Amino acid sequence: MAHEFELRKEIILEATPEQVWEAIATGAGIDGWFMGRNQVEPREGGRAAMTIGDNTSEATVTAWEPPRRFADRTGTPGEAGFMAFEWLVEGRGDGTTVLRLVQSGVLGDDWETEYDALARGWDMYLHQLGQYLRYFRGRPATPVTIMGPGPVGPEQLWPRLRRELGLAGEPAEGDRVRLTPDGPAPVSGVVDYLSPEILGVRSDDGLYRFFVGNGAVAVEHHLYGGDVDAKEAEGAWQTWLDRLLQDAQGEEAWR
Repeated sequence: MAHEFELRKEIILEATPEQVWEAIATGAGIDGWFMGRNQVEPREGGRAAMTIGDNTSEATVTAWEPPRRFADRTGTPGEAGFMAFEWLVEGRGDGTTVLRLVQSGVLGDDWETEYDALARGWDMYLHQLGQYLRYFRGRPATPVTIMGPGPVGPEQLWPRLRRELGLAGEPAEGDRVRLTPDGPAPVSGVVDYLSPEILGVRSDDGLYRFFVGNGAVAVEHHLYGGDVDAKEAEGAWQTWLDRLLQDAQGEEAWR
């Protein structure tokens, strides 16, 4: 049975309202911290689009009031799959900006699980927005999203991933890590985000996210620099993820 919902989030960002607006209401800005490749036609009634792999989802811009309010929506109000997003930007006297997000729409039969996943996902993405604005604002971004099946449970995969990152035990935010994957260039950085499903690492030239849960494993990275070959990066990280899964499955088979 379809279920209407509303979700609210708020974050204080070390940026001006104009800088926050650029990050949430332009294609290049959204590419710097959110999913996929994005386009935004800068007007009310304009087209917004997100492309991940071969799939493109489209939305309609419903509010365009730079740099204070941006909104868009997809689907039909009242029907399953309808989603509406409203971003409210408010500058503060200390040079920071309050960003408020209201997401509303209609979820399916398992709406409670979906709602919890949305709430947790926004916690990570809004943190990532803050990292982007603080460390990478204005730099061209190449999003890399790779998915893999998850036949191996988190209890088998997390220890192997931690070893790959050079972590001796349970990680903590601020831990220094070095990943030397087969294919992609070595990554040196710090743990900047942790949750039961997500491990995040920030380096001098990227934000790296490793997801384990909900029957799937994924990497979702943002690489900053004008010389990144997107297809080459995706291929290298796909090879790495495939090997990680194969090795974890092999370990499980020997238990």
